[in-house]
Amino acid sequence: MTTLDLGLIGNGTIGALVNPSGEIVWACFPRFDGDPAFCTLLRERTREGDFGFLVVELSDVAKEEQEYLANTPILVTRLHDRHGGAVEITDFAPRFRQYGRLFCPMMLVRRIKRIAGNPRVCVRARPANQYGRSRADVTCGSNHIRYVGTDLVLRLTTDASITAIVEENAFFLEDTVTLLLGPDETVQGAVADVGGHFLDETAAYWREWVRALAIPFEWQDAVIRAAITLKLNVFEDTGAIIAAVTTSIPEAAGSGRNWDYRYCWLRDAYFVINALNRLSDTHTMERYLSYILNIVADGDAGHLQPAYGITGHSVADEREVDSLPGYRGLGPVRIGNQAYRQVQHDVYGSAILAATHVFFDHRVMRRGDDVLFHRLEALGERAAKLFDQPDAGIWELRGAARVHTSSSVMCWAGCDRLARIAAHLALPDRAAYWHSQAARMHQVICERSWNPEMGSFVATMEGKTLDASLLRLSELGFLAEDDPRFAGTVR
Repeated sequence: MTTLDLGLIGNGTIGALVNPSGEIVWACFPRFDGDPAFCTLLRERTREGDFGFLVVELSDVAKEEQEYLANTPILVTRLHDRHGGAVEITDFAPRFRQYGRLFCPMMLVRRIKRIAGNPRVCVRARPANQYGRSRADVTCGSNHIRYVGTDLVLRLTTDASITAIVEENAFFLEDTVTLLLGPDETVQGAVADVGGHFLDETAAYWREWVRALAIPFEWQDAVIRAAITLKLNVFEDTGAIIAAVTTSIPEAAGSGRNWDYRYCWLRDAYFVINALNRLSDTHTMERYLSYILNIVADGDAGHLQPAYGITGHSVADEREVDSLPGYRGLGPVRIGNQAYRQVQHDVYGSAILAATHVFFDHRVMRRGDDVLFHRLEALGERAAKLFDQPDAGIWELRGAARVHTSSSVMCWAGCDRLARIAAHLALPDRAAYWHSQAARMHQVICERSWNPEMGSFVATMEGKTLDASLLRLSELGFLAEDDPRFAGTVR
């Protein structure tokens, strides 16, 4: 049975999920939002002719182990057989600095090493095409296999037997074999040397990245792993931050809430930026700011959608795919996301708050200036205009729109930060303007979203429902942490 107990590998261009048996069950090419060449996460293997996976099968397997190399997203799977044989599978996507720039190609590297006995393995590589609709066509070279899809060709270059892989013949593993799965290009150098070099450089890159993080001693393992996972969801080419590498994992069995999250939600991205910035990863923030500013420049009078594609353009229109039954058969499987058409006013505050760091954080290379401030003002004007208007809210419920308190508070936060930025830039007139706007919004929210009978702020203006998103009222600065109204909301 398929599982969500999966290891994530990636490099900022692609991401892949590996199950405890070492099967790559999900990976999209040529980037996060591409066609999943490996898709058994959404279609369980049940028959001999199934496809959409890459797996190393150990004969008579008896035990499986899996772990990450310390402070990296390099995943190691160990398989033991019943006769004392064992193999170690190391999976990663290359990422390191080379020639003065970041090298993060559309490539997965898999190294299969004998660590005990005489293990016998079978490598099965069966990429899918068009969201699992068909199996990619196969052609062979002297040391590589080409998997030809409708829109993409993948090349597997290896020092293993080409015949053994194409015909899926089991063979005794004598030492180490390397698989390089990537673009249809010639690998420069011996496969084992290239794979080893990529492994060493990738491990060094991630360990240096982790070493530069500001992390307390408490819960270090969990914080480091979470930080790496967040970083793997950043599309390095544009700075976009995807919500997830997957599509259509159901929120609950039978809920039908199976959404495609391979896009950038401005709200979610703000949370990621805030978390990584607190750990001293300022690069992600700077790249994301460039992404946001390009969206604003291409937009209409400061209008923002809730979500964008990773290139900064609109998300694909939502549609269902009948070629994949879904995780554990819990469909539907969807491509695209209709959320980008929703009205979600909190995005204006999310974008402004994400950009605020560059005005006050002296570590960043790009400092905020008057020009950037005036661009952000267009977003502030939208926030001030729309803060008390109905929207879909943080939970993106499809149906009747309401005036959600969380959205209103984020609009207030955007205007409040603009006032602080203006004061920092010595623009007193603009500081006074944004301060007055924020004060007006604060008063309206306190009057209409506070329910005196319940002694709490509520989910919607004039509503009677509680909302977990309001636990952020103090964090955002809307209420002091010792304000009785905040205490009432928390209770």
